[in-house]
Amino acid sequence: MPEQESERESGKVTERNSGAGGAHVSDRAMPQLDALYREVVLDHYKRPRGRKKIEHPNLCTSGFNPTCGDQVMLSLEVESDRISGLEVQCQGCSISVASSSMMAELLAGKSKEEAQRLFDTFRCMMHGQDPDPEVDLGDLEALSGVAQFPVRIKCALLAWTTMAEALRKLDAPGLKEGPHTDDV
Repeated sequence: MPEQESERESGKVTERNSGAGGAHVSDRAMPQLDALYREVVLDHYKRPRGRKKIEHPNLCTSGFNPTCGDQVMLSLEVESDRISGLEVQCQGCSISVASSSMMAELLAGKSKEEAQRLFDTFRCMMHGQDPDPEVDLGDLEALSGVAQFPVRIKCALLAWTTMAEALRKLDAPGLKEGPHTDDV
């Protein structure tokens, strides 16, 4: 039987039906949780993390979303397979900026494999799939509602896809030593 969720706002009730076999509908129907998620996203948008300049990055790269104009520039410092420094400069909508800020917080000190697992789990959530329950997405949970708006999914994933591509490039032959600049 399909799951339904209702939201009560200003006396108006709206229902969304996930359908049989559809994406799991979360507890986000609670107005308090929605308000908390909005606060988390706005906090990351107004006070983005990861803005501290990385002095000796292994790789500098950028990503662009032509649909809405969001841009992200990343500087990565990786030592012994761990992300020891990550600078994120993002210009765009609140979802894009907040997601890049959350990424900067989550990836500090993570291995490249852990970073990839976080990305894969977040991407699943953005596409309406149940995320791996063993992966702590932290503040990224606040972006779970973006999955309902397909045009905004790219905004949420821009910094993450740029980071994943940068990590793949770091593993490419010839990019092991010294700083490199590349456009993704």
